[in-house]
Amino acid sequence: MADCPVVPMRGLLDTAGLADRTGVRPADAVLSGPPGPTRDRILDLLDGHPEALDRTCRPGHLTGSALVTDPADHRILLMFHSKLERWLQPGGHADGDGDLARVALREATEETGIVGLRISEPPVDLDVHLVEPPAEDPHEHHDVRYLVVAPPGAEAVGNHESREIRWVDAAELPGMGVDRGLVRLAERALIRLAALECDG
Repeated sequence: MADCPVVPMRGLLDTAGLADRTGVRPADAVLSGPPGPTRDRILDLLDGHPEALDRTCRPGHLTGSALVTDPADHRILLMFHSKLERWLQPGGHADGDGDLARVALREATEETGIVGLRISEPPVDLDVHLVEPPAEDPHEHHDVRYLVVAPPGAEAVGNHESREIRWVDAAELPGMGVDRGLVRLAERALIRLAALECDG
């Protein structure tokens, strides 16, 4: 981790800063993420399915998620998802909103109950994974993932979507049964956090 002091970080956007933003295309957000086969798969979905922002789109649809971090100690916030019964980062469906940073920040705020979260663009990670929710057919989430920074002393309260919510150290993740994509997301997000602290 960086040796830089924790200082106010520039370039982070809050809910108010994203509320009325227009003209953000989902393909641009995906293109600004890490290159590779996953990015290509998400772009192919967008090219072939104009309804990719709708949760009914199959074989999958766009989602936005957030790796919420505490800059004081670099812990991350995970929730034990009630339906999927596993530890996950906050996130959810685009539901027609092409501004995936706004989607990720909205979902993080709703699912953690923390006021004052701020998001870093561009996305730090992209992931495509299969989900099998109860009473739904298995389908893919094409997930655009961002670093989100919590305010000092933030206490998460969660909502109905999680049975538990907990601040954890990244070293704890393998023992919590999380998938490789979440471990990768945490690594990339903490690298971005360290860079933001050094940029001050």
